[in-house]
Amino acid sequence: MASYREIAINGLWKNNPGLVQLLGLCPLLGVSNSVVNALGMAIATALVLACSNAAVALIRRQVTDAVRLPAFVMIIAALTTCIELLMQAFTYELYQILGIFIPLITTNCIILGRAEAFAAKNSVAHASFDGLMMGTGFGLVLLAIGAVRELLGTGALLANMHLLFGPIAANWQLVLFADYQGFLLAILPPGAFLVLGLLIALKNRIDAVVAERAKADQPEAAPAASRRVRVTGVIE
Repeated sequence: MASYREIAINGLWKNNPGLVQLLGLCPLLGVSNSVVNALGMAIATALVLACSNAAVALIRRQVTDAVRLPAFVMIIAALTTCIELLMQAFTYELYQILGIFIPLITTNCIILGRAEAFAAKNSVAHASFDGLMMGTGFGLVLLAIGAVRELLGTGALLANMHLLFGPIAANWQLVLFADYQGFLLAILPPGAFLVLGLLIALKNRIDAVVAERAKADQPEAAPAASRRVRVTGVIE
């Protein structure tokens, strides 16, 4: 059973759903044209992911292989419906903007994949934490794409945050570039592909640099190990 530290690292970086597994790209690219849209989808996905993992882990010993996948889908669909009803009740305008992408959480490959690959084989606590970390990793990618696209497209950040947090967030908008003419490509679907590609390239570059540094540190320990082998041979 993986430790909580390993689960967190996998969800946030090593096995990030958006940057490594490339799952859930439909909502990732479809609603990431602003921070508020990305944050709304990120919270909804993370809640469904964490709760569905917990529910699957709870019933994993009582469900047979013949009905396992249908049972998982029913659990995910029920939780998605709950999130949808909550958004209709408290953030109706944002729910209308996100549209079909909220019900489509049911078919999100991340959620069903984690239910089958992890939650069905681990305890409730570990499965819940895995769902939370995977959802957080996915949400961070969503927020990064949304922030870059909103900034490049409008020259501002945190616009329309009142749709998610109510009147208290009416003045949260930050205008970083006054008299900005806008960059239309950034807020159109092709802009989402470009920003996602740049984020993947950045992650791969960081991983390569870390691997190079780790490899550079290895030769220092190698001579000492070889000396120990030679000394042992002489003694024998």
